[in-house]
Order: sequence, then C-alpha cells, then structure tokens
Amino acid sequence: MDGTKKSSGVVKKFIIALVVIIIIILGITGLFYYSRYFGENVTDKQEYLYIHTGATYADVYKTIRDEQIVKDTATFDWAAHNMNYINRVKPGRYHLKSGMSNRHFINMLAIGAQEPVTLAFHNLRLKEEFAGFVAKKIEPDSVSILRLLDSPQFVEKYGLTTDNVYAVFIPNTYQLYWNTTPEKFFKRMYSNYEKFWTPERKQRAAEINLSPVQVSVLASIVDAEALHDDEMPTIAGLYLNRLKKGMKLESDPTVIFALKDFTIRRVLNKYLSYNSPYNTYLHTGLPPGPIMMPSVNALNSVLDYRKSDYIYMCAKADFSGYHAFATNVADHLVNAHKFQQALNERNIKK
Repeated sequence: MDGTKKSSGVVKKFIIALVVIIIIILGITGLFYYSRYFGENVTDKQEYLYIHTGATYADVYKTIRDEQIVKDTATFDWAAHNMNYINRVKPGRYHLKSGMSNRHFINMLAIGAQEPVTLAFHNLRLKEEFAGFVAKKIEPDSVSILRLLDSPQFVEKYGLTTDNVYAVFIPNTYQLYWNTTPEKFFKRMYSNYEKFWTPERKQRAAEINLSPVQVSVLASIVDAEALHDDEMPTIAGLYLNRLKKGMKLESDPTVIFALKDFTIRRVLNKYLSYNSPYNTYLHTGLPPGPIMMPSVNALNSVLDYRKSDYIYMCAKADFSGYHAFATNVADHLVNAHKFQQALNERNIKK
C-alpha cells in the first residue's frame, strides 16, 4: 500500500517536472522565434533601401549587410528564408524605420510596399537637361530616358516628333515609383499632358489656329522672352500678330537656342544668319519644337493672349526685364537704339 503511494507520487513528480521542462522549452523556443521575427533589428544607418530591377535575394542581402541596414544579418537571413522572401524580391525604393522587426521589414519588401518619389520640375531648357534631372530621382539613367525621347519610332506612336516631344512635359509636382521604366514614365507624363489639354483649352487653341503642340512651342518662346509673368500675354499677342501677318517671329531666344550658347546676352547680327530651323530670323512660322520647357503660365498666356496691334518689341533700356512694344518700325528702332546704347554703356558686347 505504502509502496504504491510512493510510486504514484514519483510518477506525479515526474509528470510535473516533464510539463515544466516542456513549458520551459516551449518558452525558450517561442522567445527564440519571437526575437528573430519580432525583435527590433533595422538600424538608423540608412533612410532608404534601393533594390534595383533584376536584383536577386543575394544582391539584396549584400546591400543590407554592406550598408548595415540591420543589426543582425544572421536573423534577417534566417527570417527571409523562412518567410520565403528569397523568391519574392521586388525592386523599389523602401523607406526604413529604425527599430523595424525582421517580419515587418521583410513583409514590406515582399509585397513591394515602396514609398513613391516626388518629382517636381519646371523651366528646364533642354531635353538632355531634363533627362539628367529625372534620372536623379528614378532608377533609369539619363541615357535610357533620352534614347526614348529621341526615338522616332516611339514618339510617333503619340503623334509626336523627336523635335516637339518635349511639349508633353507639363511642369508640375508628380509622385511615381522609383523603379518606373522610361516607357512608363513617358506614359505617365503623356497622361498628364492629355488631362491638361481639356476640351476647353483645345477649343481656345483652335481659335488661334494652333494645335496643342504648337501652343507649347510658342509658349516656350514667350517664356524665354518674358522675365515677368504679367508681360507674357502681351508678348504672346505680339507673336500671334506676326504669325497672322506671315511675318518672321524674329525672336532672339530662338537664335540662342539654335547656337546652343546660353551665355549670349547680346544677339549680334552675325548670329542672325546661323542656318537652323530654330532660327526665326531666317524662317517664317514656328520652329519645329519648344526651345525650353514652357511654364503653365506661358501656356495659358498664349491661350489667353492680350489683344493689341503690337508687332515689335525690345527690352527696355532700364534693364527692368520689361519690354518696350511698338506697332511700327520707326518706334521700334527708337526703342532698339536706346537699348543698344544701354548695352554699350555697360560694355555688354556678347
């Protein structure tokens, strides 16, 4: 009887000890998994992780290790394999927060929850300059962006030429993903271009006998001429008067653009004979494309031009940035003489 009780007590103690051991093991195991999945691991060394298109898990792991993005690369690697991230790598720009767990971090990467890039641009002069600016914000380089804009086969799909394709880019602030391809970037810009050209704006363009692209070309000249936005509608009206009369536009900025010498402050007679389709002293009508990225103000100024009889203008001699306008050659020559004298007095020869 006593032996049976003693044996039963030993069994109970053994079971209790076994349960305690199991609980301890489960606790240790749980703590092990918890720390590897949910413990803080992301550092404050980098603000963003950039994963390039075509990158493998090995590439991502190397970047994370080399840039010290996590405190413990071994636990990250363990979690990445257990969460099958190694087969779910997605390119992008990922915003890092110090203290993120492996689970949070890997989930973000696996579902491609990247942070958009903010891209704001205006008044960039050349396509090359624009491509370089954009390439600093998104993954594609300037060469691939420019190659697309200079591809006749690509731009003609949109009814454009390599000369006038720059009209598509309406200055604004955009949000897009860092790994956006050149093609998708262009489609996004073209979509915004189509939204800008509402039926009302198209109607106003038709009323002045210009297509939307031609409005952009003229607006680029207006923008290049005007230092002050409040003068843009008057300048636009003057050039529309010249177009209606079949007169050459004779715009100095078009000559400067043709020469690609943007240091010129004084357009001399020797420049006016430079053979280029952009030289409006030689050719009647609009040049084949914009001479700079026109602002929205310039575009609207062409559409809402100020009516006048002006057909001549010259920079004012006070260097205020405003222009002296004239309806006839005699008055214009007086204004031009005043400005040339002012240039001479300041020893501005080029």
